[in-house]
Amino acid sequence: MKIDSPYLVPFDGSFDIADASMNPPEGAPDRKSCRKALKKSIGDLRELQEALYAEDRRSLLLVFQAMDAAGKDGTIRATTSGVNPAGFQVFSFKAPSKEELDHDFLWRLNRALPERGRIGIFNRSHYEEVLVLRVHPEYLGSQRIDVPNDLGDLWTERFASICDWEKHLAHNGTDIVKFFLHVSPDEQARRFLRRLDTPAKNYKFSANDVAQRDHWESYMNAYQETLNATSREHAPWYAIPADDKPFMRMTVADIIIRQLKAMNLKYPELPQNERDKMATVREKLQTELGE
Repeated sequence: MKIDSPYLVPFDGSFDIADASMNPPEGAPDRKSCRKALKKSIGDLRELQEALYAEDRRSLLLVFQAMDAAGKDGTIRATTSGVNPAGFQVFSFKAPSKEELDHDFLWRLNRALPERGRIGIFNRSHYEEVLVLRVHPEYLGSQRIDVPNDLGDLWTERFASICDWEKHLAHNGTDIVKFFLHVSPDEQARRFLRRLDTPAKNYKFSANDVAQRDHWESYMNAYQETLNATSREHAPWYAIPADDKPFMRMTVADIIIRQLKAMNLKYPELPQNERDKMATVREKLQTELGE
């Protein structure tokens, strides 16, 4: 189920990452207005999440992918700060463990899917398998698979597996929304410098993250092909400008809320016998209180 947005990646393979904006459009709200809109969105999200949890029939999976320092962690934290912790879960996928490497590349994702009634968030995801590994195919050696001579065949197969898997989830009650937070190399460099200059943020810094900047063009090519191959009606991608964090967070929250509203969530209606019991209990409690 797609939500109309200027940042929706089309389903016809025509997405060109070179044309995708990394900054808010002309006339966009200022940063203060974006923060105010986000605050309202958090309240709306809380109410919708409660309805999703109460209905307990469907789930929502949010996927976040981006280059380092694009703002995945902060966006997830900012947009879910008002959500009941019982109703959502976040999984951050790092390099696969030995146990995970003993299975197919989607196995570890299945174990992390949100239960009915919950919002699940993937901070990085199965898409690492067609992004990082495409830029660094040497990592394929640890997966102990038959690697075709033409690596293009492997990526095509994985795109097909991902699309089939996501379609299966969609057909079985999980709505999927995927966000590519599109940051510029210059803004990434500035954020890396802030991490270096701020002691409380030093832990976020990794020299390897900076080394990956040497592969920027390869990553952008990988993102473009991946988004074109896997943006579908049942699991759309949104390429969100990420150089301005308040605008990015406001935009992500807006899409999430509109997705939940489109699910037409309903609180369960109790059968008559349960309502009769509630009426009896109400009368008993009122009597005890002398009302």
